[in-house]
Amino acid sequence: MILCVRFGPETPESLLPRLIDLLGEFTPVVEAAPPHEALADVRGALRYFDRTPAELAAVIRVRALALYGVDCVIGAGPNPMLARMAAREARPGLTLTVDDPAAFLRDRPVVALDGVGRATARTLCGYGLDSVGRVADAPLAVLQRLVGARAGRELWERARGIDRTPVVPNAAARSLAAERSFPYDELDRAEHRRALLSLTEELGARLRAEAQVCRSLALTVRYADRSGTSRTRTLAEPTGHTAALTALAYALHDSLGLQRARVRGIALRAEGLGPAERAARQLTFDPADERARRIEAVVDRARAKFGPKAIVPGSLAA
Repeated sequence: MILCVRFGPETPESLLPRLIDLLGEFTPVVEAAPPHEALADVRGALRYFDRTPAELAAVIRVRALALYGVDCVIGAGPNPMLARMAAREARPGLTLTVDDPAAFLRDRPVVALDGVGRATARTLCGYGLDSVGRVADAPLAVLQRLVGARAGRELWERARGIDRTPVVPNAAARSLAAERSFPYDELDRAEHRRALLSLTEELGARLRAEAQVCRSLALTVRYADRSGTSRTRTLAEPTGHTAALTALAYALHDSLGLQRARVRGIALRAEGLGPAERAARQLTFDPADERARRIEAVVDRARAKFGPKAIVPGSLAA
Protein backbone atom coordinates (compact mmCIF):
# COMPACT_ATOMS: atom_id res chain seq x y z
CA MET A 1 0.00 0.00 0.00
CA ILE A 2 1.27 3.45 -0.95
CA LEU A 3 0.47 6.68 0.89
CA CYS A 4 0.56 10.00 -0.92
CA VAL A 5 0.94 12.79 1.64
CA ARG A 6 0.15 16.27 0.34
CA PHE A 7 1.08 19.26 2.46
CA GLY A 8 -0.72 22.56 2.12
CA PRO A 9 0.60 25.13 -0.38
CA GLU A 10 1.37 27.46 2.52
CA THR A 11 3.89 24.97 3.94
CA PRO A 12 7.42 26.47 3.80
CA GLU A 13 9.69 24.42 1.59
CA SER A 14 12.31 24.48 4.35
CA LEU A 15 10.05 22.16 6.36
CA LEU A 16 9.91 19.49 3.66
CA PRO A 17 13.09 17.64 4.81
CA ARG A 18 11.70 17.43 8.36
CA LEU A 19 8.37 16.15 7.12
CA ILE A 20 10.16 13.53 5.02
CA ASP A 21 12.10 12.49 8.14
CA LEU A 22 8.78 12.17 9.97
CA LEU A 23 7.55 9.73 7.33
CA GLY A 24 10.87 7.93 7.60
CA GLU A 25 9.98 7.02 11.19
CA PHE A 26 7.28 4.74 9.79
CA THR A 27 8.95 3.40 6.65
CA PRO A 28 12.37 3.77 5.01
CA VAL A 29 10.79 3.80 1.54
CA VAL A 30 9.90 7.50 1.24
CA GLU A 31 10.19 9.54 -1.95
CA ALA A 32 9.99 13.31 -1.86
CA ALA A 33 7.95 14.93 -4.63
CA PRO A 34 8.61 18.66 -4.14
CA PRO A 35 7.30 21.13 -3.45
CA HIS A 36 4.49 19.79 -1.23
CA GLU A 37 4.12 16.05 -1.70
CA ALA A 38 5.70 12.77 -0.67
CA LEU A 39 5.11 9.09 -1.40
CA ALA A 40 5.59 6.41 1.22
CA ASP A 41 5.48 2.64 0.71
CA VAL A 42 3.95 1.45 3.97
CA ARG A 43 3.30 -2.22 3.22
CA GLY A 44 5.83 -3.29 5.83
CA ALA A 45 4.72 -0.60 8.27
CA LEU A 46 1.12 -1.82 8.20
CA ARG A 47 2.23 -5.24 9.40
CA TYR A 48 4.75 -3.88 11.87
CA PHE A 49 2.38 -1.39 13.55
CA ASP A 50 -0.69 -3.60 13.02
CA ARG A 51 -2.75 -0.73 11.63
CA THR A 52 -4.92 -0.11 8.59
CA PRO A 53 -3.78 2.48 6.02
CA ALA A 54 -6.35 4.97 7.33
CA GLU A 55 -5.19 4.49 10.92
CA LEU A 56 -1.52 4.90 10.02
CA ALA A 57 -2.34 7.97 7.96
CA ALA A 58 -4.20 9.48 10.92
CA VAL A 59 -1.12 9.07 13.12
CA ILE A 60 1.06 10.74 10.49
CA ARG A 61 -1.37 13.62 10.12
CA VAL A 62 -1.57 14.24 13.87
CA ARG A 63 2.21 14.17 14.28
CA ALA A 64 2.77 16.58 11.37
CA LEU A 65 0.23 18.97 12.86
CA ALA A 66 1.55 18.68 16.41
CA LEU A 67 5.26 18.94 15.60
CA TYR A 68 5.30 21.38 12.69
CA GLY A 69 1.83 22.91 12.52
CA VAL A 70 1.34 21.44 9.05
CA ASP A 71 -2.02 20.02 8.03
CA CYS A 72 -2.04 17.50 5.22
CA VAL A 73 -4.32 15.35 3.15
CA ILE A 74 -3.47 11.71 2.51
CA GLY A 75 -4.50 9.30 -0.19
CA ALA A 76 -3.84 5.57 -0.04
CA GLY A 77 -3.75 3.13 -2.92
CA PRO A 78 -2.02 0.00 -4.18
CA ASN A 79 0.34 2.03 -6.39
CA PRO A 80 1.66 5.62 -6.66
CA MET A 81 -0.80 6.71 -9.36
CA LEU A 82 -3.88 5.69 -7.39
CA ALA A 83 -2.45 7.13 -4.18
CA ARG A 84 -1.86 10.50 -5.88
CA MET A 85 -5.35 10.53 -7.38
CA ALA A 86 -6.85 9.71 -4.00
CA ALA A 87 -4.84 12.48 -2.33
CA ARG A 88 -6.11 15.01 -4.88
CA GLU A 89 -9.69 14.17 -3.89
CA ALA A 90 -9.20 13.65 -0.15
CA ARG A 91 -10.57 16.24 2.22
CA PRO A 92 -8.49 17.69 5.08
CA GLY A 93 -8.71 15.49 8.15
CA LEU A 94 -9.72 12.39 6.19
CA THR A 95 -7.86 9.68 4.29
CA LEU A 96 -9.24 8.45 0.99
CA THR A 97 -8.31 4.81 0.43
CA VAL A 98 -8.66 3.12 -2.95
CA ASP A 99 -9.71 -0.48 -2.31
CA ASP A 100 -11.35 -1.13 -5.69
CA PRO A 101 -9.28 0.53 -8.46
CA ALA A 102 -11.74 -0.33 -11.24
CA ALA A 103 -14.71 1.25 -9.45
CA PHE A 104 -12.61 4.25 -8.39
CA LEU A 105 -11.42 4.97 -11.92
CA ARG A 106 -14.32 4.02 -14.18
CA ASP A 107 -16.39 7.23 -14.16
CA ARG A 108 -13.52 9.70 -13.99
CA PRO A 109 -12.58 11.85 -17.00
CA VAL A 110 -9.62 10.54 -18.94
CA VAL A 111 -7.61 13.67 -18.18
CA ALA A 112 -7.52 12.60 -14.50
CA LEU A 113 -5.01 9.85 -15.36
CA ASP A 114 -1.32 10.53 -14.85
CA GLY A 115 0.42 11.25 -18.11
CA VAL A 116 -2.71 12.37 -19.97
CA GLY A 117 -2.41 16.01 -20.96
CA ARG A 118 -4.83 18.25 -22.78
CA ALA A 119 -3.64 17.25 -26.25
CA THR A 120 -3.95 13.52 -25.54
CA ALA A 121 -7.33 14.05 -23.88
CA ARG A 122 -8.62 15.93 -26.94
CA THR A 123 -7.49 13.10 -29.20
CA LEU A 124 -9.18 10.46 -27.06
CA CYS A 125 -12.37 12.46 -26.59
CA GLY A 126 -12.58 12.92 -30.35
CA TYR A 127 -13.08 9.16 -30.58
CA GLY A 128 -15.54 8.97 -27.69
CA LEU A 129 -12.95 7.80 -25.14
CA ASP A 130 -13.79 10.55 -22.66
CA SER A 131 -13.78 8.48 -19.46
CA VAL A 132 -11.28 6.16 -17.86
CA GLY A 133 -13.76 3.31 -18.06
CA ARG A 134 -14.16 3.66 -21.82
CA VAL A 135 -10.40 3.78 -22.27
CA ALA A 136 -10.06 0.64 -20.15
CA ASP A 137 -12.63 -1.13 -22.34
CA ALA A 138 -10.94 -0.10 -25.60
CA PRO A 139 -8.63 -2.61 -27.33
CA LEU A 140 -4.94 -2.01 -26.75
CA ALA A 141 -4.29 -1.85 -30.51
CA VAL A 142 -6.77 1.00 -30.90
CA LEU A 143 -5.10 3.09 -28.18
CA GLN A 144 -1.67 2.45 -29.65
CA ARG A 145 -2.91 3.56 -33.05
CA LEU A 146 -4.26 6.79 -31.55
CA VAL A 147 -1.40 7.87 -29.25
CA GLY A 148 1.55 5.66 -30.16
CA ALA A 149 2.79 2.22 -29.15
CA ARG A 150 4.46 2.99 -25.84
CA ALA A 151 2.07 5.74 -24.74
CA GLY A 152 -0.88 3.57 -25.73
CA ARG A 153 0.27 0.67 -23.57
CA GLU A 154 0.92 2.94 -20.59
CA LEU A 155 -2.51 4.54 -21.03
CA TRP A 156 -4.16 1.11 -21.32
CA GLU A 157 -2.49 -0.08 -18.11
CA ARG A 158 -3.21 3.06 -16.12
CA ALA A 159 -6.88 2.98 -17.12
CA ARG A 160 -6.95 -0.47 -15.48
CA GLY A 161 -5.30 0.84 -12.32
CA ILE A 162 -1.83 -0.51 -13.15
CA ASP A 163 1.17 1.66 -12.36
CA ARG A 164 4.61 0.04 -12.40
CA THR A 165 6.41 3.14 -11.11
CA PRO A 166 8.31 2.27 -7.93
CA VAL A 167 8.65 4.47 -4.87
CA VAL A 168 12.34 5.38 -4.88
CA PRO A 169 13.65 6.17 -1.39
CA ASN A 170 15.92 9.17 -1.01
CA ALA A 171 15.55 10.06 -4.67
CA ALA A 172 17.86 12.88 -5.69
CA ALA A 173 16.09 16.20 -6.06
CA ARG A 174 15.78 17.20 -9.71
CA SER A 175 14.39 20.65 -9.16
CA LEU A 176 15.21 24.04 -7.71
CA ALA A 177 12.68 26.28 -6.00
CA ALA A 178 12.42 29.83 -4.75
CA GLU A 179 9.59 31.65 -3.02
CA ARG A 180 8.56 35.21 -2.20
CA SER A 181 6.00 36.10 0.47
CA PHE A 182 4.16 39.39 0.77
CA PRO A 183 3.73 41.00 4.22
CA TYR A 184 0.07 41.68 3.41
CA ASP A 185 -2.57 40.74 0.84
CA GLU A 186 -1.06 41.93 -2.42
CA LEU A 187 -3.55 42.81 -5.18
CA ASP A 188 -1.21 44.76 -7.45
CA ARG A 189 -0.35 42.76 -10.58
CA ALA A 190 2.83 44.81 -11.03
CA GLU A 191 4.06 43.63 -7.62
CA HIS A 192 3.31 40.04 -8.61
CA ARG A 193 5.46 40.45 -11.72
CA ARG A 194 8.28 42.05 -9.71
CA ALA A 195 8.25 39.00 -7.46
CA LEU A 196 8.32 36.71 -10.50
CA LEU A 197 11.28 38.61 -11.95
CA SER A 198 13.11 38.28 -8.65
CA LEU A 199 12.40 34.54 -8.61
CA THR A 200 13.59 33.94 -12.16
CA GLU A 201 16.74 35.99 -11.51
CA GLU A 202 17.50 33.79 -8.52
CA LEU A 203 16.70 30.50 -10.24
CA GLY A 204 18.60 31.43 -13.39
CA ALA A 205 21.70 32.37 -11.40
CA ARG A 206 21.54 29.14 -9.39
CA LEU A 207 21.10 27.01 -12.50
CA ARG A 208 24.06 28.61 -14.27
CA ALA A 209 26.22 28.42 -11.15
CA GLU A 210 25.57 24.67 -10.99
CA ALA A 211 25.98 24.25 -14.77
CA GLN A 212 22.42 22.98 -15.12
CA VAL A 213 19.37 23.67 -17.24
CA CYS A 214 15.68 23.02 -16.56
CA ARG A 215 12.95 21.68 -18.82
CA SER A 216 9.89 23.25 -17.22
CA LEU A 217 8.65 25.75 -14.66
CA ALA A 218 5.98 25.24 -12.01
CA LEU A 219 4.26 28.30 -10.56
CA THR A 220 2.35 28.22 -7.27
CA VAL A 221 0.34 31.21 -6.03
CA ARG A 222 -0.83 31.28 -2.42
CA TYR A 223 -3.89 33.31 -1.45
CA ALA A 224 -5.07 34.97 1.74
CA ASP A 225 -7.49 32.12 2.52
CA ARG A 226 -4.49 29.68 2.52
CA SER A 227 -5.59 28.07 -0.73
CA GLY A 228 -3.30 27.92 -3.74
CA THR A 229 -3.19 27.52 -7.50
CA SER A 230 -0.44 25.76 -9.45
CA ARG A 231 0.47 25.73 -13.12
CA THR A 232 3.27 23.91 -14.93
CA ARG A 233 4.54 24.51 -18.44
CA THR A 234 7.43 23.14 -20.46
CA LEU A 235 10.06 25.43 -21.92
CA ALA A 236 10.68 25.48 -25.65
CA GLU A 237 14.14 24.06 -24.92
CA PRO A 238 16.06 23.21 -21.73
CA THR A 239 17.68 26.41 -20.49
CA GLY A 240 19.08 28.35 -17.57
CA HIS A 241 18.73 31.68 -19.41
CA THR A 242 16.96 34.16 -17.14
CA ALA A 243 15.12 35.92 -19.97
CA ALA A 244 13.53 32.65 -21.12
CA LEU A 245 12.58 31.73 -17.56
CA THR A 246 11.05 35.15 -16.99
CA ALA A 247 8.98 35.03 -20.18
CA LEU A 248 7.54 31.65 -19.24
CA ALA A 249 6.91 32.72 -15.63
CA TYR A 250 4.95 35.74 -16.87
CA ALA A 251 2.96 33.53 -19.25
CA LEU A 252 2.12 31.13 -16.41
CA HIS A 253 0.99 34.04 -14.24
CA ASP A 254 -1.15 35.48 -17.04
CA SER A 255 -2.76 32.06 -17.58
CA LEU A 256 -4.20 32.19 -14.06
CA GLY A 257 -6.37 35.16 -15.01
CA LEU A 258 -6.18 36.66 -11.52
CA GLN A 259 -8.67 39.46 -10.95
CA ARG A 260 -7.96 41.44 -7.78
CA ALA A 261 -6.80 38.24 -6.09
CA ARG A 262 -5.42 38.63 -2.58
CA VAL A 263 -2.02 37.01 -3.04
CA ARG A 264 0.19 36.22 -0.05
CA GLY A 265 3.03 34.40 -1.74
CA ILE A 266 4.44 33.22 -5.06
CA ALA A 267 6.70 30.20 -5.55
CA LEU A 268 8.52 29.13 -8.67
CA ARG A 269 10.15 25.77 -9.28
CA ALA A 270 12.56 24.80 -12.04
CA GLU A 271 11.94 21.15 -12.85
CA GLY A 272 13.54 18.47 -14.99
CA LEU A 273 17.11 19.52 -14.28
CA GLY A 274 19.95 18.26 -16.40
CA PRO A 275 23.59 19.10 -17.13
CA ALA A 276 24.04 22.19 -19.27
CA GLU A 277 26.73 20.58 -21.43
CA ARG A 278 24.20 18.03 -22.69
CA ALA A 279 21.55 20.59 -23.60
CA ALA A 280 21.16 21.73 -27.21
CA ARG A 281 20.35 25.37 -27.95
CA GLN A 282 18.61 26.56 -31.08
CA LEU A 283 20.85 29.02 -32.89
CA THR A 284 19.31 32.41 -33.51
CA PHE A 285 20.11 35.42 -35.66
CA ASP A 286 18.61 37.75 -33.08
CA PRO A 287 21.44 40.03 -31.89
CA ALA A 288 19.42 41.08 -28.85
CA ASP A 289 19.32 37.50 -27.55
CA GLU A 290 23.06 37.04 -28.03
CA ARG A 291 23.75 40.37 -26.35
CA ALA A 292 21.52 39.42 -23.40
CA ARG A 293 23.41 36.16 -22.94
CA ARG A 294 26.78 37.94 -22.99
CA ILE A 295 25.56 40.48 -20.46
CA GLU A 296 24.22 37.62 -18.34
CA ALA A 297 27.65 35.97 -18.29
CA VAL A 298 29.26 39.25 -17.15
CA VAL A 299 26.61 39.70 -14.45
CA ASP A 300 27.23 36.16 -13.18
CA ARG A 301 30.95 36.85 -12.83
CA ALA A 302 30.28 40.12 -11.01
CA ARG A 303 27.84 38.47 -8.61
CA ALA A 304 30.28 35.64 -7.93
CA LYS A 305 32.91 38.19 -6.94
CA PHE A 306 30.87 40.88 -5.18
CA GLY A 307 27.72 39.06 -4.01
CA PRO A 308 24.29 38.17 -5.41
CA LYS A 309 22.97 41.76 -5.06
CA ALA A 310 25.88 43.42 -6.80
CA ILE A 311 23.84 43.80 -9.99
CA VAL A 312 20.04 43.63 -10.12
CA PRO A 313 17.45 44.62 -12.73
CA GLY A 314 16.37 48.23 -12.52
CA SER A 315 12.76 47.32 -11.67
CA LEU A 316 14.00 45.41 -8.60
CA ALA A 317 16.39 48.14 -7.44
CA ALA A 318 13.60 50.64 -6.78
